[in-house]
Parts: sequence; C-alpha cells; structure tokens
Amino acid sequence: MAETYDVVIVGGGAVGSAVAWFLKGELGFAGSVAVIERDPTYAQAATTLSAASIRQQFSTPQNIRMSQFGLEFLKGIKGRFGEDADVAFREGGYLLLAPESGRAVLEANHRVQRGEGADVALLGPDELAKRFPWISTAGVALGSLGLSGEGWFDAHALLHLMRRGARRTGVDYIEGEVAAIDRTNGPVDAVRLLDGRELACCLLVNAAGPQAGRVGRLAGIDLPVGPRKRSVFVFRCREDVGPMPLMVDTSGLWVRPEGDVYITGISPPVADDPETDGLDVDYDLFDEILWPALAHRVPAFEAIRMERAWAGHYDYNSLDQNAVIGFHPEIANLIFANGFSGHGLQQAPAAGRAVAELVLHGRYRTLDLSVFSYDRIAARRPVRELAVI
Repeated sequence: MAETYDVVIVGGGAVGSAVAWFLKGELGFAGSVAVIERDPTYAQAATTLSAASIRQQFSTPQNIRMSQFGLEFLKGIKGRFGEDADVAFREGGYLLLAPESGRAVLEANHRVQRGEGADVALLGPDELAKRFPWISTAGVALGSLGLSGEGWFDAHALLHLMRRGARRTGVDYIEGEVAAIDRTNGPVDAVRLLDGRELACCLLVNAAGPQAGRVGRLAGIDLPVGPRKRSVFVFRCREDVGPMPLMVDTSGLWVRPEGDVYITGISPPVADDPETDGLDVDYDLFDEILWPALAHRVPAFEAIRMERAWAGHYDYNSLDQNAVIGFHPEIANLIFANGFSGHGLQQAPAAGRAVAELVLHGRYRTLDLSVFSYDRIAARRPVRELAVI
C-alpha cells in the first residue's frame, strides 16, 4: 500500500530542505510533504562538503538577486529560527582578479552588479597592493572586490536549521533512494524506493543535487546535471598575512581564510572533469597546480603546509552551469530545483522560496526565475554565467 503525499521532494540537502521549510514553515502550506534523502548522515552530501561561501559577483542579474535573497536570509536567521540560531556568517568579501584579457568581462560584470545594487568596487594593481600588502599583482590588470554582502558561513548549521524547522512543521524526512518514477498518463503518479516502498504524490520536486540528472532519467527526462568532483585543501601558513577576502586568482584557483588556516581549490578544465561518484582527493592537484599558483600570488604562501583535504560534488549543469528551476513544460506536476553548479548552497533560500511559490500559487511572486526554466534545456539555449568559480 503506497503512502500518499501532496508534495514529495527528492533530495534533503540545502535546496530540498529550503523548499520544505518555505513551503510549510513560511508559506503555511496545509498539505502533506515528504523529503526523500538517501544519505541521512549527510556525510557525502554536496551541502555539507561545500566551501560554504556567498557572493553577489555574478554576470546574470537573476543570480545576483538570488544571492541577495540568500544574504538577507542569513542575516535574518535568528528571526526565522530563534535566538539560538547561528550560521557563523563572516562578511569577509570576495576578490576576483583578472588579467588584461579578462578586463572587459570584469568591467561588464561590474556594471550588471552595480545595477543590481551590489556593493562592489573595481581596483587597479596599485590600489590592490595598497589595500592588501600580502598580494603580488604580477599579471593582474584589475580586481573586483565585494565591499559588503559577501563572505562565508557554516553549511552544517544552515542545513540543520532548515531541516529542523521543516520537521517541526510536519514535514516527513524519509531515508531512501529513488529507484523508479511511475507515470501512467503523463504526470508523475508515484516514486518507488530501492527498499520497495512506494510514495504516491500530487507533485514531485527534483532537488536531488548531483543525482538530479539520474532522477530525471527515471522520469524519462533529459536533464544535463551530474556529479563533478571538487577537491578542497586545508593549509597553514608560517606567516600571518593579515585579513583576506575569498580571492579568485587569474589562474582560476580560489583561496580563503578559515580560522587560523586557509582552504583552497580549483576547477579542472572541462575536458578533465568527467562525471564521477568518487570522492577520492586529487592530492597531486595541490603540489603541482595550487601551491605554485598560491605562492605566485601571495609570496608568503611559499611557506605553507597542507594539513588535510576533502572532496565534494558540484551538481553540474553541463549546458550552461546555471540552475534549472521551475515546472517541466509537459509533465505538469514535476518541478526542478537543481543544476546550480557550485552556487547552490548560497542560492538555496531563494530557490526554496521560489519553488514553494510555484507549488502554492503556480507562479513566482518574490523573484522571477523564469530565465532558469527547463525550456532552455529542451531547446539547448544556454543562459551563460560568466563568473563561474
């Protein structure tokens, strides 16, 4: 006998839990909601293995607006979840560096960001060296610095608050992995789990993160989203370099402080970035690529010691590295919320609110995210984001 829910959400990470929280906790949905999560410990979840940062420095206005919504959510966390709620948000900023060949893109992105109210400034090499004495500006033509509204936070704490809040409003979290999606005459009728359980539903939300493409295929849908591995390295520097934002170098690496250590990583070239379920750390990446580039940009980083590392997954959208959000054009009771390609955690609150509005009202009310609809996937019409890290 199948259990029946009004809404079933596949994926209980940041995005799926945000959908559940906004639907029941903030918008007061009276129906029944279940969240299916295959890894209830979240030990291998993209959310908890994330570098957990938030920025407004995007090239697409809707991405900026989503992160601005996320920023308001983080800053208002106590008002939503109580005075004991804390996600340890540190407003340390982002610094994106560009060589001469990237100047025009950085300037164009800056105009879009300023138009959306982002507090960002463009700095030349002399200004960068004055503000950040630890930096070498060799090969840098321009830097874009977030003066406020950017930083990093505790991913585990945010997930815990949204998940706890959703459960307190009556959301059922169900441990299991989706093995099949039943469609009789077009719409989704039910999902079946590996252990044989069946959950009938009126509406299905695919918030399965790196597994979203596989969940889509169970419904007979082509969704170009899959897991891409990203290694993150923790290192200690012999010298205290002073305050540092999250810096994205001209080489593509990123680095930021984390207490008295630093964390760093880099995305591989597309040709060397296959889909994989593996989470083994690419240690050679640190010695061969990251350390030399770190020392080039920050001379003090010549004397560092790598202490530990981990790997996590991006839910990578191979079409355009942007989210897929909204109803399927033909399967009327299927909604997407995936494909964020590395910025899903920071945009989870906005995506959660948007999907909850689609469930309740059939349209967006707070943020119009129709630019990220599945229609562009079917038409192979990418929405290019020029500031992918």
